[in-house]
Amino acid sequence: MKIVQAMPMRSLGRRVRGVFHTGFHGARLRAGVMLDDSPMIAPQSISQSNVESEERSVEAIHQSTTFHWVGNGFHVSTYFPSPNLAPERVSPFVLMDYGPPKEFPPLARGKRGVGWHPHRGFETVTLAWEGSVAHRDNAGHAGVIGPGGVQWMTAASGIFHEEYHEEQFSRRGGRMHMMQLWVNLPKRDKAAPPGYQPIAAADIPSVPLEGGGHVRVIAGEYNGVRGPAHTFTPITMLDVRLIAGTRLRVSLPASYNGLAVVAQGRAKAGRFSGGAGELVLFKNDGAYLELAAEQDAHVIVLAGEPIDEPIVQYGPFVMNAVEEIEQAITDVELGKFGPVPEA
Repeated sequence: MKIVQAMPMRSLGRRVRGVFHTGFHGARLRAGVMLDDSPMIAPQSISQSNVESEERSVEAIHQSTTFHWVGNGFHVSTYFPSPNLAPERVSPFVLMDYGPPKEFPPLARGKRGVGWHPHRGFETVTLAWEGSVAHRDNAGHAGVIGPGGVQWMTAASGIFHEEYHEEQFSRRGGRMHMMQLWVNLPKRDKAAPPGYQPIAAADIPSVPLEGGGHVRVIAGEYNGVRGPAHTFTPITMLDVRLIAGTRLRVSLPASYNGLAVVAQGRAKAGRFSGGAGELVLFKNDGAYLELAAEQDAHVIVLAGEPIDEPIVQYGPFVMNAVEEIEQAITDVELGKFGPVPEA
């Protein structure tokens, strides 16, 4: 996969000013790739021989950026894109923002979150563990996800949407714990109609693990159980709770990228250990990845078939060529993404 240098930022910047709000999930563009301006903590350097083994070895352990606000409702750190994690190693995923548990006081009036903004060329996936997130777009979709729920929004050909804390949650206050992923679409599907999948916690199957814990299958398959999310390319997304001493084994084609984000506790992969706030990146050298819980742990496993196509990212757009970015901006200016509701 090739990351294409976008046109000079000043040129595009003049066109987008006044069209979009700032702070699209905390990301900005540098050298054709969206990067947070906060410094990345250098990844743990790992050197190990490329032995022939069915179990995947660990390529690196990465840490997220420092924290930043997305709008006024989501306090997150960005795991990727990052200068230390090549985009081709996390494809088909493009961006991951994680917001660990944070307490919000009651809000007497107004909203917390991110107002209307456009997207094209990819999907946004929001996972909520605590709190409630309300979604609305200008294609007529709307929904609220509570604890354990997932919002899977397909921007594809172009859409405006907004994300806020659900109103009653805002009024009473409480803890918010969430993650948002951007999932790339292949060139053939970037012009598909926008879509929306509201996936309630009750819709996500849970597979118990021997020794304790469970695996919630959001997308893809685990031990013969399929998740409810419909995807354009093969993707595995697992929400895992491990009890200390238990193991998780996830079978994957060797060509699929695989990574595990440790949200809580500590888990070991081979002879390397990842703690809360770290991302374990696996090599593509085996038929399965395996994690052993050193402590009770919460882990999100992400895997999928890489999309081997050029990428140009600019603000809220993920396309294959600079000309397509320019066209997206023109289409927004001409109203081709549709009207934005006033209320």
